[in-house]
Amino acid sequence: MPIATPDVYAEMLDRAKAGGFAYPAINVTSSQTLNAALRGFAEAESDGIVQVSTGGAEFLSGTTVKDMVTGATALAEYARVVAAKYPVTIALHTDHCPKDKLDGFMRPLIDVSLERVARGQDPLFQSHMWDGSAVPLEENLEIAKELLDKCRRANIVMEMEIGVVGGEEDGVVGEINEKLYTTAEDAIATAEAVGVGEQGRYMLAATFGNVHGVYKPGHVKLRPSVLKDIQEAVGAKFGKDKPFDLVFHGGSGSLLEEIHEAISYGVVKMNIDTDTQYAFTRPIAAHMFANYDGVLKVDGEVGNKKAYDPRAYGKAAEASMAARVAEACRHLKSAGTKLT
Repeated sequence: MPIATPDVYAEMLDRAKAGGFAYPAINVTSSQTLNAALRGFAEAESDGIVQVSTGGAEFLSGTTVKDMVTGATALAEYARVVAAKYPVTIALHTDHCPKDKLDGFMRPLIDVSLERVARGQDPLFQSHMWDGSAVPLEENLEIAKELLDKCRRANIVMEMEIGVVGGEEDGVVGEINEKLYTTAEDAIATAEAVGVGEQGRYMLAATFGNVHGVYKPGHVKLRPSVLKDIQEAVGAKFGKDKPFDLVFHGGSGSLLEEIHEAISYGVVKMNIDTDTQYAFTRPIAAHMFANYDGVLKVDGEVGNKKAYDPRAYGKAAEASMAARVAEACRHLKSAGTKLT
């Protein structure tokens, strides 16, 4: 299937919300991790979302180039070619973009899509995330209004965040405190500023104790009921049931029942990164330890070309990450729900 068109992406999100499931949004940093994500979605018979962060986009451009727009564009164009060979529908998304990276990442990528739409093409990415969690809410919402208008004109869904996700991702650090829990008042202010769909479609990353990083199950103190509270508060004020399409960030270490409860309140997208990174790297480490005298030229020997050929361990890495993506689809109940 091709990459989702704007209409198909809207249908995907609507089906998730109505059907009580969420799409895994898999962070990728290379063509190989992209292929692993596509394979995992296909094996689970689930549509899905592939996303790239600012750091991932910079890495994709080459470690001496370090240009986020170049890397993101290259990924999107490559994805359009290879995704067509898989029997699932994929949406492309860019992850956390803080204020200081807007002019070097999100805004120019939206401009690319505006140019594409003007030529009768689909946008380059189907959605972009504005992360205003580090600025005051009033400023966050002002910037969100500007970006949402541009996204609407480019047929792009915007994602925005209110509240703070704790932990660290791509150098952005969130403290672990009460700001991890979005309030109903903040959610109402958001709806008053950017609407509930009539000003352009957006997804909301509202926080309920989420923390980026690696944690054992039970360590993260989630309160999914926060999502229920904000949906009910905004829904009552605007006369709309579950007005927000919600996004779940920082899910590593979350209990499965907490994930399912969050989905029941309108979560349609859950970011997966830490767990798939480990799944990709683990078999590479096993290969190196098991074949140390093949991947290294020990004591003047020549090693084993078949052992240090990147394809040897790359195939195992792809298979392992794909299995973790398929597991995420089952956890989020999107397995078996593909559009075609």
